[in-house]
Amino acid sequence: MKNIVHILLLFFTCLACNSQERPNVLFIAIDDLRPELGCYGADWAVSPNLDKLAKEGLLFDRAYCQQAICGPSRASLLTGIRPETSGVYHNYIKFRESNPEVVTLPQHFKNNGYETVYCGKIFHHGDLDDELSWSRKPAEDILRDKGIPRPGGFALRENIESTKEQKRKMLQKYGEVAQFGLASGPAYEAADVADNGYLDGYNTELAIATLEELVAKDNKPFFLALGFNKPHLNWTAPKKYWDLNDKDEIRLAAHNKGPLVGAEMGLHASFELRTRHGIPNEGEITPELSLTLKHAYLACVSYVDAQIGKMIAELEKSGLRDNTIIIVWSDHGYHLGDMGIWGKATNYEIATRVPLIIWTPDMPEESRGQKTDALVELVDIYPTLCDLVGIEAPNTVEGTSFKPLLENPKLKWKSAAFSQFPTPALREWGAYPLRKAMRETFFGPLIEVVEGRIIQQQQDKWNRGMFENTLMGYSMRTEQYRFIVWKDRANPEKEPIYLELYDHKSDPAETINMAFNRSKLVKKLMEQFNKGWRGSLPATK
Repeated sequence: MKNIVHILLLFFTCLACNSQERPNVLFIAIDDLRPELGCYGADWAVSPNLDKLAKEGLLFDRAYCQQAICGPSRASLLTGIRPETSGVYHNYIKFRESNPEVVTLPQHFKNNGYETVYCGKIFHHGDLDDELSWSRKPAEDILRDKGIPRPGGFALRENIESTKEQKRKMLQKYGEVAQFGLASGPAYEAADVADNGYLDGYNTELAIATLEELVAKDNKPFFLALGFNKPHLNWTAPKKYWDLNDKDEIRLAAHNKGPLVGAEMGLHASFELRTRHGIPNEGEITPELSLTLKHAYLACVSYVDAQIGKMIAELEKSGLRDNTIIIVWSDHGYHLGDMGIWGKATNYEIATRVPLIIWTPDMPEESRGQKTDALVELVDIYPTLCDLVGIEAPNTVEGTSFKPLLENPKLKWKSAAFSQFPTPALREWGAYPLRKAMRETFFGPLIEVVEGRIIQQQQDKWNRGMFENTLMGYSMRTEQYRFIVWKDRANPEKEPIYLELYDHKSDPAETINMAFNRSKLVKKLMEQFNKGWRGSLPATK
């Protein structure tokens, strides 16, 4: 009996040792960040810390989200399930309600012996999954003891008060529907405050305190998630980060019109930006205002970059950098006047392409500082991290581990990446189907304009119920082409409503839809599209 007890004790001790040897994970999420960083060739962007990480790790030049809106994109990445499978198509569908048994990425790590904890925005707001996905709370008590308060959205008193007043007026004028984003305060702010005067700086200090606690109290590997709210609207950042960006060097969108013969339902009317105080509800966003808005966005990028630098420095200080995987990703891209709109929520390159950088302690030296052109998807992050720490991914996961690309960044990989979005022109800015009450707000005239263009283009195909509720744009990005298929989800056996085709070799800005004069190529791409994501997997995994 004593021998059995001794053997069992030895077994569990070895298990604990193996658990401790597993690498930690620093999981960094950024909201609304498009690949406009120094390391992605944007020499006007001030992003030294992300640039440094890219020089030390591997940068993915062609990484794509599965849906260009916060909730569905994050649900897909964190569950490993694509929106078409999960049914999570807008920000108001809770992934646990539609997939109650799904095992999330942090939950899977927790179930395999990791301490899992988050600071900031990881899951979408209201969908935090605290009970199942996370093993502990962040060290908020430490910040309280230091007298560091959690900041609100704005630092300047006039903006705090004007936001309250705007909300009061909107509720009085439009009723309950005004709660769904109609009163969001000014689009930007540049207060002369410390980094922790805004939420991302506070959350970075919280993550650092939590890291210190993990090092001091735990004998387990950790999965520490740090989520940044910027550069999501509103674009608020300490003044010093605005000062870093030279306004004279900022470049506005080179192409500010929609694609020639592109799908009229494929572009929205910049609803998310137009809800902000000081932004015109309709009409042109002037070049002068566009420059200020782009400046605000880039200031937020520099602000977030500085916080990432602080976090990595503290990881090094703790002595754990050499046993920690660092991965940085954004949930989707963002139009900054590109194609004439502001916001995410389209199926085009500018909204679906994201920055993705990974650093691992044991990646080959020849891979460090490299850039891979391989097509990868955010849904691939789940199985990749499992692969890197030696945990088997659940069989529900629909991504592919890109660990082999760390060994050989030039490896032949996926033949396509897939994204989707339901009728951007006729959705509220959280991708929610249009409420009748929303048509009665200042959105009404904007909706009428885009709806008129759709009806003119689609003619006898127009059906309000379908276009507002069940029409889905499916986007397939191959090495050379973007192919968008607009289909009625309620009648998938029917022919597509509309097709779009863009050649990235001759037209990287997607300005001309070639679908109507390249019939042979359309047929070939449709055959590939019909095979779905499973038909585009790499031959070598």
